[in-house]
Amino acid sequence: MNTVVRKNGAYYPALFDSVFGKSTFDQLFPSDHSSHKPAVNIVETEEGYRIELAAPGLKKEDFKISHDGDQLKISAEKAGETEEKKEKYNRKEFSFHSFQRIFTLPETVDASKITAAYDAGILNISIPKKEIEAAASPRQIEIV
Repeated sequence: MNTVVRKNGAYYPALFDSVFGKSTFDQLFPSDHSSHKPAVNIVETEEGYRIELAAPGLKKEDFKISHDGDQLKISAEKAGETEEKKEKYNRKEFSFHSFQRIFTLPETVDASKITAAYDAGILNISIPKKEIEAAASPRQIEIV
């Protein structure tokens, strides 16, 4: 397949996901794990792929990106607040959790040239495609 594909984990079967869609399953059987995964956009161009991962409130130091074989692993962990505050929260909805996303890369990418940048809460990962050599033009072979 020529797209960057998310690896299905143990949280729901791939068949259920492909028939009903991830969001349907998560609505029926919500889990803490699925609700803490940041939203991802995957864009394909002629030059390659771009993964846009929405992760506001993190710093670039919080992310770990690794490549092993055909898998690209993106993870982040942010430690909780340790500083003592003199304020009392009446309501606190902000929370930071660790997450991990694993994507399967197609054979058409040049994994050695993957780059990443984090700006305004969006982690952008560029995955260039391999340059395909032009097919040799036909030629006549002389018989000697």
